[in-house]
Amino acid sequence: MNPGLALGVVGASLLTVAMLFTAGWDLPPADTQQTGYRGTGMVVLQDREEQTALRAANQVPPVPWELDTSGQKASEVYENVQVLGDLGIDQFSRLMTAITEWVSPEQGCNYCHNPENMASDELYTKVVSRRMLEMTQAVNTEWDLHVQQTGVTCYTCHRGQPVPQNIWFRGGDPDDRFAMAGYSGGGQNTVGVGNTSLHADPFSELFSFDGVIGVTGPTALPTGHEVSIQQTEKTYALMVHMSQSLGANCTLCHNTRAFNDWNQSTPQRTVAIQGIQMVRTLNADYLEPLTSEFPPERLGPHEDVAKINCATCHQGAQKPLNGVSMVEDYPSLRPEQ
Repeated sequence: MNPGLALGVVGASLLTVAMLFTAGWDLPPADTQQTGYRGTGMVVLQDREEQTALRAANQVPPVPWELDTSGQKASEVYENVQVLGDLGIDQFSRLMTAITEWVSPEQGCNYCHNPENMASDELYTKVVSRRMLEMTQAVNTEWDLHVQQTGVTCYTCHRGQPVPQNIWFRGGDPDDRFAMAGYSGGGQNTVGVGNTSLHADPFSELFSFDGVIGVTGPTALPTGHEVSIQQTEKTYALMVHMSQSLGANCTLCHNTRAFNDWNQSTPQRTVAIQGIQMVRTLNADYLEPLTSEFPPERLGPHEDVAKINCATCHQGAQKPLNGVSMVEDYPSLRPEQ
């Protein structure tokens, strides 16, 4: 290369860098968390500023008051207590107060109850919340490999909102598969998960028990390979969703030189698989059966009920609420098996 030309290229590069720093651009301060073998690049990058914001957004609300274990059972005082009737009256009242703060702080108790008849089931929100209590108990007792001893409460998802921020409905129009831009497939070739061009709705299929999460085949040739290109793209979209939901990169679970090799994966991959199975079960057994209870305005464009995904609980943190357990203060949400 001509020495003058090389010097010019170097000078232009240095000038560009100088202009970027002069304009206020800077590398974000980042921390790394090693997840796998040294030398394999298996680290999770964490932006310190984002982590500070996450800590602020994941503060656990205080317990309303200290528990008084004396007194009658809730079922002896109130009518139509179908799930928590064995609780002492003070424990029941404290949990109801906490749930109001977790789910409907502005609407108050009347969000679920008729103030003239608290025992009535006329409001759909009461019917739904009762089933959600049962779902929370199931998560804490049947899915301990995923939630471990931390557990979940209503606040894990709701964060002071009647409807959790991160929910999903079935997307796309099944009659619009061959649009001018090419195959749409109910969400293909649009701005999808993570602002990518991947499928906008990988959840309808992959968060059901009929969906196949896969990329590679068992052989170099397509013989016996059941995972199509479209299926592969949906899998990538789901992985992007999981990465964003947990605020982590792929190496939290995978060794990028051998994504499919379980022997080179981290223990978090097993926890993630358990989480996928849990989400599938909760959507199928608890949420979808409630479809008829919801008014039309609460359903999606395909008249389906809102469902959960990884972001519903995690909301950008590897461990929801940064791993702080609220279940210890509300043991009725993790009843003994």
